[in-house]
Amino acid sequence: TRWEINLAAARQFKAREGHLRVPRAHIETVTDTDGHTHEIRLGVFRSNTRSRHKQRKLTPNQAHEVHQIGLLA
Repeated sequence: TRWEINLAAARQFKAREGHLRVPRAHIETVTDTDGHTHEIRLGVFRSNTRSRHKQRKLTPNQAHEVHQIGLLA
C-alpha cells in the first residue's frame, strides 16, 4: 500500500542518515518488492503524518508504526 511504501522510504532514510529530520522538500527514491521505483515526498509525508497524529486521525496501527521508527520525534 502507499502507507507501507512511505514507511519504507522513512526507514531507508533513517538507515542512511541516522535520523528522521527530513527537509520538507526531500524526495526519497525507494524500490518495492516487485522492482518498481517510487519517488516519495518524504518531507511532506513526515509533516502530514505528524499533523494527522496530533489530530488523532491515524489508525492505532499507523500510530504504533510511526512511533516505532521515530517519525514523530
